[in-house]
Amino acid sequence: MWKKLKPAARPETNAAPRRGLGVRGQLMLFLFAVTLLTLGLVWTLITYALEPMYNRKIRTNLENKADAVVALIDANDGPVSSRVMGKLLLDDDFWLSFLEKAISGSLDLENCCVDISDSTLSNVQCLESLYPCVLHQSEYSFGGQISLKQDTPEVVRLRGLVFTKKSVYETVSSGGNLQMVVGKLTADGQYAVLVSTSLAQITTAADVLGSVLPPVALLLFGLNVLAAILFSKWFTRPVHQLADGARRMADGNYDVQVEVKRRDELGLLAQEFNHMARAVRRSAELEKELLANVSHDLRTPLTLIKGYAETVRDLSGMDEERRTEQCNIIVDETDRLSALVNSVMELSKVQSGVEKPNLVDFDMSGLCFEVAGLYDAVCEQNHWTLQLEADKECMVRADPAMMERVLHNLLGNATHHIGQDGYFALRAIPLPAGGCRVEVEDHGPGIPQEDLPYIFDRYYRARQNAGKPGTGLGLSITKAILQQHGFPFGVQSEVGHGSTFWFEMTAPDKQPPSAP
Repeated sequence: MWKKLKPAARPETNAAPRRGLGVRGQLMLFLFAVTLLTLGLVWTLITYALEPMYNRKIRTNLENKADAVVALIDANDGPVSSRVMGKLLLDDDFWLSFLEKAISGSLDLENCCVDISDSTLSNVQCLESLYPCVLHQSEYSFGGQISLKQDTPEVVRLRGLVFTKKSVYETVSSGGNLQMVVGKLTADGQYAVLVSTSLAQITTAADVLGSVLPPVALLLFGLNVLAAILFSKWFTRPVHQLADGARRMADGNYDVQVEVKRRDELGLLAQEFNHMARAVRRSAELEKELLANVSHDLRTPLTLIKGYAETVRDLSGMDEERRTEQCNIIVDETDRLSALVNSVMELSKVQSGVEKPNLVDFDMSGLCFEVAGLYDAVCEQNHWTLQLEADKECMVRADPAMMERVLHNLLGNATHHIGQDGYFALRAIPLPAGGCRVEVEDHGPGIPQEDLPYIFDRYYRARQNAGKPGTGLGLSITKAILQQHGFPFGVQSEVGHGSTFWFEMTAPDKQPPSAP
């Protein structure tokens, strides 16, 4: 017994992809991450980097001030004027000069303590503008008096380090007061200079910033969230418009055009989308026109072929002359059908841009001579006269094969409308600015003025040309080729006096851009 097996489940190739975080969500997530990273960097800077950076800056300033005081002492001639109770004293002139510079600000000793001592580690001079001062234990007392201890154990220790090491840098504290001290030794080694300042400001500033940062960070985070929402909505709006346009195109609406307001990459993308939509619409129109034209133009020759084939089969019998005539009609209609299909396909390839021109430099007069030679047999058979006027060199840049098609189409059109005198002409006339003007003239019935604007349209035939041979596509193909090259073209005609079809070709160094 055969058992019917269930077919294996096939994977759904058109299943919708799993939707992840959209562009808007990614932008918001990115902005959130940047905000948190920025706040973290600020927090790290305040917590760990602010104080060391501030201390380095303060140390540099103190060293510069100490060097300035040392330089002032070294520049004083004979600084020692007397010794009182075993202590060296700087002379009054130096001290007055020192005070003047300190007060005027040239030494920049505001909010600093300056201690000058001799080799006995005893204070020689002292300038105190720092309260309270850890070195001299200076502070305001009741009644606005200032107490000052010139030789405290701490300052004596630092003086000794200066005389021992020639320079010193330390941070000292007492009673919650933090102070940075820089010490320098004079050139003659007789005096030690200590310059110090308070570090309470940076500690207070760090504490203040640390307390203010959390609410500020929360506020900034909230503002960034709002900005991220608004920015992501504004940024992704063109993307949604493009998606909507693509959806409508997929539904068969090829007239979609996205509004372009931006001048950035998204604006460029919208412009390219609009260009693509126009190209798709043009391709769809060409496809519809091709199908409509082929179905319309094939109907008549196919009907004739079928009718005469049935006649040959059913009625001609043994009448050889009649059968031959009807078979010739079938052959002629078959040739007409083949020519029509070839013309339709050629026009579609040229108009759709599938067949691109291969631009080379060549002599248009030579090409006119070659093409005109192909009509010798036809002219001799029908007693026509083709006058060729192409005796001067005309260098141009174009596709020679396409230009040959243009000449054949125009000359073929002229033979279909040739006048009673059997005359038609082909001219290649050099232009003053380079290039040439090509003309095809006939002495046929001419074209009415109301028909001239439409003479190059597909399948258009003037009333007086109805029933004449041809597919009605030759001039349309000519128009498409010349537009691809960017060459101007036209026709001059007067009823009863013939027509002159013309186009102008530019020189190789002045080639215009090809039309899309």
